[in-house]
Amino acid sequence: MDGSMEIVYKRCCGIDVHKKEIVCCLITGQKKTETRKYGTLTKDLQELTKWLKEEGCEKIAMESTGSYWKPLYNIFELEGLEAIVVNAQHMKTIPGRKTDVNDAQWIAKLLRHGLLKASFIPDRQQREYREITRYRNSRIEERAREKNRLQKMLEGANIKLSNHVSKITGVSSLRLLELAMGEEELTKENISKYRHHNCKSSVEGFLDALTGIITPLQRELFRQVLQTIEEQSRQIKRIEELIQTHTTEEYDKAAKALEAIPGIGRASAEQIVAEIGVDMERFQTAHHISAWSGIAPGNNESAGKKKKGKSLKGNKTLKKTLVQCANNAILNKESFFYAQYQRLVVRLGKNKAKVAVAHSVLIAIYHVLSGKEFKDLGADYYTQFNRDKKINAHLKQLQKLGWVPESPAMAG
Repeated sequence: MDGSMEIVYKRCCGIDVHKKEIVCCLITGQKKTETRKYGTLTKDLQELTKWLKEEGCEKIAMESTGSYWKPLYNIFELEGLEAIVVNAQHMKTIPGRKTDVNDAQWIAKLLRHGLLKASFIPDRQQREYREITRYRNSRIEERAREKNRLQKMLEGANIKLSNHVSKITGVSSLRLLELAMGEEELTKENISKYRHHNCKSSVEGFLDALTGIITPLQRELFRQVLQTIEEQSRQIKRIEELIQTHTTEEYDKAAKALEAIPGIGRASAEQIVAEIGVDMERFQTAHHISAWSGIAPGNNESAGKKKKGKSLKGNKTLKKTLVQCANNAILNKESFFYAQYQRLVVRLGKNKAKVAVAHSVLIAIYHVLSGKEFKDLGADYYTQFNRDKKINAHLKQLQKLGWVPESPAMAG
């Protein structure tokens, strides 16, 4: 590294984080460095923190290696030490590194000259809110996998209950499945007792659908899967209660504001708030938050021509949630998102059109969390856009087909 470069931090530390060991390089002068190794237990991290405070360390930088940086960051945050987490790929692309320089020393040198770009790390409250909402998502996904497994098993036993009900794990459906497994006698009277009163299918249809070939082993497997689904549902309910208990007034207000956007329900709103927070000042514009989330298209421009680009890497949880919201939004035929999807799907295909709608949803989220009220542009937005030009263009096309206007004004 060039010694003539400007020094931003006179006393700084670079940390190379591993699972069982932490290598720290503290720079305190032009050619004065000290490298130490610590374990990853809490007592070891406290010793490291004490040493850095005694040496008057101004800034600390470490790689974003898996989740190993989190205990360190938490302790530095509690002790009031200023620390940043940097992207390893960005750090290694900076020229000037020698092969005999260890990672901790290289991080410290880059930090000293202000060449590191800090990754966005939310405060502790948001990190905890993220953790619990992501855990809820994982439990819901696991339950969905169990439900799919149950459906496959039912098909294997030639039980066609899904042809008559919309929800295979509903209260009525589970009782009907118990009949199929022999808990009670499979009769029209019992089916009438458990069948939902709003169900359109007849009792005879249910009797035929529930009559299958179930072996004793399959019957036991059915019970195990149903018990698993029931337990997972109880766990999800407990997690929901925890989320409601620990949601602050500020986060609750933000989630309620997001529910005004088509396609966003309460759970999705909570997940979005947990991922991006409530302070939009950290993002300069809506385009910055789109790039950070990974929902924006990549920049692929050459010789002044813009080409198709893949979406960027970003926050996977947020991206998945936004696409799910877009799926719901395009079902509302009165919304702008429906019109946007219909306009793009012919040219881009379903998947890319949904990602484009998700991008629009995120821009709306940014403005709502910035304090603005959401106003749907409506399904007729593109129809009314440049209305006069469109009328003239269509009239010219009609004239080419032989249509003759009745008055000179219509020909204009």
